[in-house]
Amino acid sequence: MAALSLTRSIEATHPVDELDYQITEKIEPTPATSRASSDETRQSPEDVEKNGVETVDGEGDSNMVWWDGDNDPANPMNWSTAKKWTNVGIVSAITFIVPLASSMFAPGVSQVSAEFGTTNELLQSLVVSIYVLGLALGPLVLAPLSEVYGRWVCYACSNVFYTVFTVACAVSTNMSMLIVFRFLAGCMGSAPLAVGGGTIADLFPVSQRGKALSLYTLGPVCGPAIGPIAGGFLSEAKGWRWIFWVLTIASGAVTIGQMIFASETFAIGILDKKTKRLQKETGNMDLRSKLDRGISSTEILKRAIIRPTKLSLFSPICILLSLASVLVYGILYLILTTFPLVFESTYGFSSGISGLAYIGLGVGNVLGLLVFTFTSDKYIQKRAAQGLLQPEDRLPLLLVSTIVSGTGLFWYGWSAKAHTHWIVPIIGSSLVGVGNMFFFMPVLGYLVDSFTVYAASAMAANTVLRSIGGALLPLAGPKMYASLGYGWGNSVLGFLAIAFTPALYVIYRHGKYIRTRWPVNLG
Repeated sequence: MAALSLTRSIEATHPVDELDYQITEKIEPTPATSRASSDETRQSPEDVEKNGVETVDGEGDSNMVWWDGDNDPANPMNWSTAKKWTNVGIVSAITFIVPLASSMFAPGVSQVSAEFGTTNELLQSLVVSIYVLGLALGPLVLAPLSEVYGRWVCYACSNVFYTVFTVACAVSTNMSMLIVFRFLAGCMGSAPLAVGGGTIADLFPVSQRGKALSLYTLGPVCGPAIGPIAGGFLSEAKGWRWIFWVLTIASGAVTIGQMIFASETFAIGILDKKTKRLQKETGNMDLRSKLDRGISSTEILKRAIIRPTKLSLFSPICILLSLASVLVYGILYLILTTFPLVFESTYGFSSGISGLAYIGLGVGNVLGLLVFTFTSDKYIQKRAAQGLLQPEDRLPLLLVSTIVSGTGLFWYGWSAKAHTHWIVPIIGSSLVGVGNMFFFMPVLGYLVDSFTVYAASAMAANTVLRSIGGALLPLAGPKMYASLGYGWGNSVLGFLAIAFTPALYVIYRHGKYIRTRWPVNLG
């Protein structure tokens, strides 16, 4: 069985199928050294899980380059705890700034409209949501590039361009210029959202990913809630341009930190560099990486670019999760746009104070995150000890996510309509935050556990569709609430969320069958 796990080709819907997934939890790694005999060049089960690609058969080949033993410090799985968490921390910092910018600018839209003489409400909504549309399209290019050229260079280049485009937003002289550079900033800022899951898969085995996923996801779920608070006070005190200057300072600092302290985590890239170094040192040009796919860089990039599209079109499990993500993410951004209206018009808050209404959503996000953090890895380890581990074991909280969110939407909408004390709708929004975390954390963990080395492509496929929902659904918000009011308007959203619960049950209960019944070749 061990030999089977080391030589089988990974060409199903996910790189690590059910047998490989269980083997990685139950069999100790076998010795692996570079340029050695066949017994020494085989992948360990942990590396099967991490690399998730078909390796070249090293049987009797002294030219094969592999890790220098189980404890090779070059293998990201063997890095020190401090080095692993430094890389995760830097990526998490970027993933906090990028979603923060999506909503931080919202309180300053009225100032922008006044300065540029714009009264078109659709245009005012577009200047906020166009950034999220950029987040949707960027992963289609950035995620594949990370699977060809490595994670580090992808982060570095996108961070630099993100900072440049944020500066361009700060100095914009008209609405069109601001919209264009907001879109470009969103495209560049999508890199950590699309690639971060792959970085975590590079560094941690499946039973240790829960805490890393929690830290990484904290930014995307808390950023949209914290942004309006900071943006409201900042725009009121210094004007809307200073929102972008603050984001520039923050992103610039993280970019420098990433270039200095972060390291490449992608196994294929690390072994490619090792192979080239050994070729230069020994003069033996026949040396090749065990993860060398035997095709040109152009062909590798071509396959990587179409991989997210293939997952979006032909993987039923990805399609189901993406549709659910579109709904949940769209609802999140839709209710975010109602907070200023509700708390300024109904409760008489100033533009700065109204930003504090987002605290409820942020607190709910943190509570949901804590529940996932303290339960997911423990449950995964328990299932592994029983020999029953599979990717669907990340999903139990998913089953109650839409019910909790729907309850929060009912609470928030009807309490706002009834003009109850302002704390009541804020408590309702906190339930929406808890439900969102119960949804996004399991989905993220599931994609990483299922696709490992192709996690970036799986995340890109999910991010593209959910960001389109986050960008477009809020555009329908003003008319919906004008027609239905906050009570029935939010109830419609709540009913939609709860109606998706059966689909989530199907994913949890029959996910294994769906993944193996309709495989997609990702090689």
